[in-house]
Amino acid sequence: MTKPFTLQFTASECDRNILLRDFLIQQNISKTALTDIKSGGAILVNGKTETVRYIVQPGDRITVQYPPEKVNYQMKGNAMPLSIIYEDEYLLVTEKPAGISIIPSKRHPSETLANAIVHHYEQTRHMAAVHFATRLDLDTSGLVLTAKHRHIHHLLSLVQQEQTITKTYLALAEGIPSPPEGRIDKPIGRIDNSRIRRQIHPDGQPAVTLYKTLNTFRSGTRFYSLIQLQLLTGRTHQIRVHMASLGHPLLGDSLYGGSCHLISRQALHCATLQFTHPVSGEPMHFESPLPDDMQQLINT
Repeated sequence: MTKPFTLQFTASECDRNILLRDFLIQQNISKTALTDIKSGGAILVNGKTETVRYIVQPGDRITVQYPPEKVNYQMKGNAMPLSIIYEDEYLLVTEKPAGISIIPSKRHPSETLANAIVHHYEQTRHMAAVHFATRLDLDTSGLVLTAKHRHIHHLLSLVQQEQTITKTYLALAEGIPSPPEGRIDKPIGRIDNSRIRRQIHPDGQPAVTLYKTLNTFRSGTRFYSLIQLQLLTGRTHQIRVHMASLGHPLLGDSLYGGSCHLISRQALHCATLQFTHPVSGEPMHFESPLPDDMQQLINT
């Protein structure tokens, strides 16, 4: 059985005479979490159980013990390959291959990244739900960040709102963008008769992508480019829609006009992931090399 998830704090002079509830909210513990902790968890001050109406004093040692997480037993673990780049008691960073869905759906009810992580949790006796902090499309490969507890997921969601989780992507696109680097600031919205496709639309949600051409290639009379991209917003299919809007759809992206004669999926890979650890405060940086299908295209 996994040990209870706990947080520990020491009150400072600035915290004198404030309610324990307000102190904990200042530590980014949500009001919903405080309600949950009342049933099955505990709040200790200097080793003694206290309510949220306790008056904090400097030097108080405050321990918050969360109740056990409710695990979704309907999601079964699948013993499938799981490429773990980093893991501690709070976070999990994995590499997702192309063709693997993030979560189960009608089209992909099992054999997803979530199913693989559930199996990993079962093997390591970690009793928690799967909390994805970042996600990738089915046919996009690369790095995915997962929180191993709902409070860590909450902290990472706050970080995402401040745009301090940075991901860079590598893509192979048709043609050569001009200028070779720039900023794409075009709103993205749904297409009325499609549940999947998106489009540039003046009434869509704001979407901003930074791009930089790293290299160009020629195959017969056709030219291709290796592009580095960074999202400043997180819209569905954002990179794919933005690059297609420039007239340079991603190779293999038939949904947005890309040619599939060289690769059978959109040539898009999440290559780097950078953020501040939500507990230790340390800078975290991870890299993932291009998968074989994209690297072989460059080699040839």
